[in-house]
Amino acid sequence: MSAATIDGLFQKARLAIEERDWPTAKMMYLQALGLKSDMPDVHYGLATVYFQLRELTSAAHHFKEVTRLDPQRVGAFVNLGAVLNLLDQLDDAIVALRRSIQLDGKRVEGYYNLGLVYRRKGQTDLAIQSYREALRLNPRMADAHLNLGNLLFEKEQFRQAQNHYEEALKLRPGWEKAQDGLRAAKDEGFLGENKGSASSSTNLGSSGRIVKSGSGVLDQAVDPTVHATLLTNLHQGTIDSMDASRLVQQILEKEVEPSIKELSNCLLYAGGGGGGDFEECAKKFEAAAQHMRDMQSALGRRMAKLRELQNQFPSDEK
Repeated sequence: MSAATIDGLFQKARLAIEERDWPTAKMMYLQALGLKSDMPDVHYGLATVYFQLRELTSAAHHFKEVTRLDPQRVGAFVNLGAVLNLLDQLDDAIVALRRSIQLDGKRVEGYYNLGLVYRRKGQTDLAIQSYREALRLNPRMADAHLNLGNLLFEKEQFRQAQNHYEEALKLRPGWEKAQDGLRAAKDEGFLGENKGSASSSTNLGSSGRIVKSGSGVLDQAVDPTVHATLLTNLHQGTIDSMDASRLVQQILEKEVEPSIKELSNCLLYAGGGGGGDFEECAKKFEAAAQHMRDMQSALGRRMAKLRELQNQFPSDEK
């Protein structure tokens, strides 16, 4: 079959991709594959389409074929690592992403995606190192600032987290994710400085004494003249916990759900160019999901701190 026929199939496939007609694009690439199965661009195009069709296992297979047929194609290794991450094949994802870095140590996407995978494996320090390397190569990568801020937040390094949220906002003014993170980091930093805590259904009555929600009974063992600092911290913690709960809900509605929709509409470049669109969609989805997990963890920590604080109150039980 002539090269002109292959080119014609590619043109039809790319036109279908522009129109987001994934089934037609898939059919065109499969026809091209039948004519020339050892052509990297055919496999790359199929990987693109399979990703859009949520057939991630097939997408990974064809990205692997690209790396086999064209072992120097850095973008294929980056995309393969990103897809394997979505498939929860984290160790294989790390291998692919490390290979991309070996091929091109200045490829910021390799370090960024490696940070995503390390974070999911719970290897926080390696994730931080990867994000910092990505930012060394590209200090204007807002997503890396956001995710690094989230990791530092989780490690309770709130001042450093604030710095990265602020950098993200400089690069992307009005970005709600960074604004929410910055607000949470400032709140947590304030609580840390004041040895506060968070999250409870307990509140303060008009007398300044503890009122157990639902009971309407004052805990007479608590004296506001003696436990003033403790009461203040508990009050602040209760307010902060309410804010944290609202923040978790906001992240779900404003980040996670929209990122899922965006992922479904993400357009990958079918030929050569490193799959930048795919990388962007994948990293936005993972960042949203990770932000949700981070905020849930922060809320859990506040609840634990509050329980510790409550245990400091004297009891009138005999």
